[in-house]
Amino acid sequence: MARQSPQRPDADEPELDDTDAAAAADEVEEDRPPADRALWEEVRIDPVEIALPSGTGFTLRAYRQARELTPTDVAERDQDDPFLARRQVVETEDDEEVVILDEEFAALSAEEDDEDEEKDAKARRKDKAGASDDEKAEAEAETEDDAEDEDEDDEAGDEEVPVFLTHKGRLLLFKTPESLVTFIRSGAPNDLSQLDSWNELSERLEPADIAPLDEDTYELDLVVENLRGGHDAWDHELLIEAGEIARDLAYALRLPAVLDMLSSGSSLDDLDEALRASVNGGVGGFLGRRRLKKIGAQTASLGWRTIVGKISAVVDWRD
Repeated sequence: MARQSPQRPDADEPELDDTDAAAAADEVEEDRPPADRALWEEVRIDPVEIALPSGTGFTLRAYRQARELTPTDVAERDQDDPFLARRQVVETEDDEEVVILDEEFAALSAEEDDEDEEKDAKARRKDKAGASDDEKAEAEAETEDDAEDEDEDDEAGDEEVPVFLTHKGRLLLFKTPESLVTFIRSGAPNDLSQLDSWNELSERLEPADIAPLDEDTYELDLVVENLRGGHDAWDHELLIEAGEIARDLAYALRLPAVLDMLSSGSSLDDLDEALRASVNGGVGGFLGRRRLKKIGAQTASLGWRTIVGKISAVVDWRD
């Protein structure tokens, strides 16, 4: 049988040059369906991409009720921090050891001393004249206060809080999806492994699944420079998203200084509220833009430089 020669393209069909080929490839990329989100929705965990001055990396984040989580252990991290204030170890009534800052210890000790003196005074009054009607009313009020405190604790336990792929007080960031998946499959210790859906994720996860949504992509590396550009150059969406991820990281990584800088009533919280108001339009947007004009660009940039620096200091980069 005679061997057939390969078919040649029709002479009338134009050949694609390099530019056309690149454009065609881009079209294929755009037409490619997004990564399957079914797995992430089932396990209630999301991939996150964070850009810092030292690089960009992938990690994971979830939200769970506070009562379901054990916070990351920061003891080893804090021992390595030469600038951290000296700490005290206090034994509680349950023979547990609680580590607190010197300032907190002094305040706690003074509060306990005041409570002890008050209890002694009450005991002396009772010995002299027995329990008076006022004391009975006070005792009832204290009982009600204790019940309210328990209710507040229950509400705090029901609050949904963030938890990241962390270990011993450090955020694990991976430079490639492949390295992140390899770590998860390895069974290495981390704070997300306490979630009931972790085993399912580790068994099913593939590198192609590490495709963070736009709302889960944060550019902390651009925040300081953007703020330095002045009010007219501020990227509202960039700064609002930076505040969201910084608060989540500060809570999950137990960074009280960052939480305080972003707390309600702080200058950076005022900036965040003004930014949010300005993007809403209408009268609120007008008032928000007026408030932004009163916020110092230098103060804001210095504050955010501190925040980004503190977050960067507790990152554990993984290749």
